[in-house]
Formats: sequence, structure tokens, C-alpha cells
Amino acid sequence: ELSSVNHRYLDSGVRLPNEWSALDPALREALKDGISRGKINLTVSRKRQPGAAQNLRFSPEVAGEYIKAAQELRGMLGTESELSLSTLAQFNGVFYYEDAAPEDLEAIKAALLSALEEAIANLNEMRATEGAALGADLKHRVGLIREAVEVVKGRLPELNALYEEKLRTRIRDLGEEPNVTEDRLALEVAIMAERGDVTEEIVRLTSHLDHAEELLAADGPVGRKLNFLTQEIQREINTLGSKVRDTDVARQVLEMKSELEKIREQVQNIE
Repeated sequence: ELSSVNHRYLDSGVRLPNEWSALDPALREALKDGISRGKINLTVSRKRQPGAAQNLRFSPEVAGEYIKAAQELRGMLGTESELSLSTLAQFNGVFYYEDAAPEDLEAIKAALLSALEEAIANLNEMRATEGAALGADLKHRVGLIREAVEVVKGRLPELNALYEEKLRTRIRDLGEEPNVTEDRLALEVAIMAERGDVTEEIVRLTSHLDHAEELLAADGPVGRKLNFLTQEIQREINTLGSKVRDTDVARQVLEMKSELEKIREQVQNIE
């Protein structure tokens, strides 16, 4: 049985029957070759064929540990109850079966690696199917952010006209103030112009969205790149929201942030 959940790196956990524990490194290596990232859990269960030649064995060491633990528990509880033979015999490891003939570990290794190769292929096929659906959802959300950006771009001419009028009023007010130097006036104009111009933010934001779509269409692992890119998109959206004081733009900025947060959550599930 092979399962995986999201993880920053490859973290493999292998559970084998004790008698096959020597095969652990080979199985881990196969996992490394077939899967590049994720927390992987591999469980190998053994089911003996009916009629297989086996000898029943008793482990006095394991039985002694159970008896010792039962005596300590009896003392803690202050009871006279004894651990019965029928109960002890049911505990794992007290009685066990041992093959009459030594097992061929190399043959077992080959069989397990063959089964694991098939399991990895099935797992990756399922991951690819889920990834395709996730990629389509992310592309849709990138498109929604792009639509919001286009709305803001459409508002810019009107906003720039309003901003220009405010700038003219501010310059006129400064010109009427006594002791206002030309340098002071030039500085105020430069500061106001810088605060109101969002052309660079729009250009960079559009470029980041283009890059996100390119990554979603690319082959190979892109999760870390997308994670970094969402941070860059967040920075531009925040700057845009802080520079433009307009109700319609603020509404679009909130829409961008909402969709970007959904993207950031889903990106954590991408290899």
C-alpha cells in the first residue's frame, strides 16, 4: 500500500514484516527514483499461502516482557488479577510461524520491487490526474486576477485626470504660500507624482500573471517557483491598493487578494 501527502521534500516511511527488514534500503531507493517530493508511506503486508511448510515457534523473551509488564500494571492497580495463558497466547509475537526452509531474500526483493514499481506508477497516475484538475483551477483563478487588473487599467485614464487636477490644486496652493522655494515645490510635485503613478505596478503584475500561466503549462516540478511568484504578485497588489484611493479600484484589489490567497493555499499541494 502506497500513499502520499504534501511535504516540502521527499520523506519516505517504510513498514515491512520483521523478517524482510533487510530490504528496507532497496525499497527506499526505489521510492526515491520514482517520486521526487512528498511524504510517502509504504506498507508491505505479508499473507502466507495455504499449505506452505511452516513451523510454529514460541518466543519466551517476548512472553516474559508481557508477563513483566502485566505484573507492574497489577501493582499499580492494586489488584490480584493474573494474566491468563489464553490471553498471553494471543499477544503479538508470543507465538509465530517460521518457514520450514530459509527464504530467498533476493527473490522476495525482486517481487517486492516489481510490485512497488507498479504501485508507484499507479500513484503517479493518480497524482497527475489530481494535478491536472488543480492546474485548471489555478489557471482559472489567475484569469480572474487578470480580469480585475484589466478593470483597474480601464479606470486609470479617469483616475489620472482626477489626480492631475488634485496635483494642480496642490501646486497652486503651495505657490500661494509664503517662503515656498522652487526646490520645495519641485519636491512636492515629485512626491505626489510618485504616489499616484501605478503604471509600473500594473506592468509588473501583468508580467507575473503571464509567468504564472507559463509555469502552469510547463513540464516538471514548479511548486516552489509558483510559491515564490505568488509572493511577488502579493507585493504588487498591496502597492497598487496603497497608491490608488478609489472605491472601484479598492473593490478590485480585494478581489485580487481573495483569489491570490486561494492560489497560495493550493500551490502548497503542487510538486
